[in-house]
Amino acid sequence: MLTQTFSKLFLFILILFNSNLFAEAPDPVRGKNGMVVSASKLASEVGIEILKKGGNAIDAAVAVGFALAVTYPSAGNIGGGGFMVIRLNDGTTTTIDYREKAPFNAHEKMYQDSAGNFLPQLSQEGTTSAGVPGSVAGLIYALEKYGTMKLKDVIEPAIKLAEKGFILDYRLAQSINYNYQDFLKYPSSKKIFTKDGQPFVEGDLFVQKDLAKTLKLIAENGRDGFYKGDVADKIISQVQSLGGIITHQDLGNYFPVERKPLISSYKRFEVITMGPPSAGGVTLIQTLNILENVSFSRLDWGSSNYIHTITEALKFSFADRAKHLGDPDFYDVPIDKLTSKKYAKELFNRISERAIPSDQIAPTDFSSTFESPETTHYSVIDKFGNAVSTTTTINSSYGSKIVVEGAGFLLNNEMDDFSSKPGEPNQFGLVGSEANKIEPGKRMLSSMTPTIITKENKPVLIVGSPGGSTIPTAVLQVILNYIDFGMDIQEAVNAPRFHHQWIPDQIDYEALGLTRDVMDNLQTKGQIIGTERTLGRVEAIAIENNIYLGATDPRGFGAAVGY
Repeated sequence: MLTQTFSKLFLFILILFNSNLFAEAPDPVRGKNGMVVSASKLASEVGIEILKKGGNAIDAAVAVGFALAVTYPSAGNIGGGGFMVIRLNDGTTTTIDYREKAPFNAHEKMYQDSAGNFLPQLSQEGTTSAGVPGSVAGLIYALEKYGTMKLKDVIEPAIKLAEKGFILDYRLAQSINYNYQDFLKYPSSKKIFTKDGQPFVEGDLFVQKDLAKTLKLIAENGRDGFYKGDVADKIISQVQSLGGIITHQDLGNYFPVERKPLISSYKRFEVITMGPPSAGGVTLIQTLNILENVSFSRLDWGSSNYIHTITEALKFSFADRAKHLGDPDFYDVPIDKLTSKKYAKELFNRISERAIPSDQIAPTDFSSTFESPETTHYSVIDKFGNAVSTTTTINSSYGSKIVVEGAGFLLNNEMDDFSSKPGEPNQFGLVGSEANKIEPGKRMLSSMTPTIITKENKPVLIVGSPGGSTIPTAVLQVILNYIDFGMDIQEAVNAPRFHHQWIPDQIDYEALGLTRDVMDNLQTKGQIIGTERTLGRVEAIAIENNIYLGATDPRGFGAAVGY
């Protein structure tokens, strides 16, 4: 069912993608005082209103995060987790890790039967797949330490959207209805995501009274309004009634972690991104470090040599991801080695005119993880120059498909991002190792890559994307498009992308992204052409001459809003 649902949703997105992407790119949205770009126009508007009231970028980012839980239920969430990269106008940089955690009763073989056979339905479906949510704790932490406004003020727009409702556009109605059969399985989900048991239609008023009540409790009581009391009781009742293992102790013991960002350079620019347990930042920096050893001209874009070179670099980066990356609180991640310029030069020197088969880059003793493309990203900058890049998820589209009865929000199915069993490739082929095995209290590995680029100590680009394993490759190519090829930010986001993740050994590509002769030349070099599919949905802001330029991805349905 999960595969069928994903396939239908992918087809729907692909049709819209083909019709939008190759139209002449519109100019980026312009603003002088602030810009918010997210996957939901309503959420972007909420962020801008916070900025107009005098809030800073962190205030707006927190408001957008709560609003997305209402207006973008497939991935916006209070039942999941995420990562936030912050750069303040005084140059201070930090990151907040509010990734979900494995419950205390989780163990390495919990998704295997007595014979050791992997049971993917347990890690992908139902409450057995749910990790301890981190979004509420993370957003509140960010607001209290780096924001300027009160929680009740930044959460109020989300409460109103949930309580009074908003009109469903065609795309959101279709998105909900693609999961109609799954929602019918659970009375709590049927109550919210169907109209008295029937599918929604465009123009319906979508009201979420239970979610509004939960948001009010959070506004009144802070983190205790979610991790303790009535909402916590509802979470545990829902989870345990369906065989899950999250406890009150798990909720009460959840806290976000503030971590130092990964900071590197690419040519004349500084790259500020997320470190483990997000693998995306390491993968991005390692790949940029390799590519720093080659110069691309404008005429190289889209050529077989360009795609071949980037593909070979990605093979090395994703192979290292599989072997070395996990939660740094549980595993000694060799970040300095992986992100060193010297190591990147060694890898670059291995690139030649012939493709290196993936099985010759790293041993194939691995375990696999499924990482859904249904994530969401938003970028924010205020009139003071404070910048925030945030990526958040509940894993699959609509997470576990299970709404917490009486609380109105969806549980994640994030436990599937752990390495569940050695030698078990999944439908997406993303691989991991012992570094990402299931352990109590551990954060599962992610590909989320929220990133801020600066030049001469000023922000020039805020960028990130959903897309599971395709996230770092999407972010990488937008950065290259903007920095190396001089595209404006909307052109950089719109341009067709390709993807390679070491295993499977193939180049996936977007519709009309590879011409026949480019494919032929790549195959002559030993590359394998894979699947045509949509790769990421980037939400980005560029800063040029003190003007904020916002670009939402035509592959999605979001909006850039500035003032």
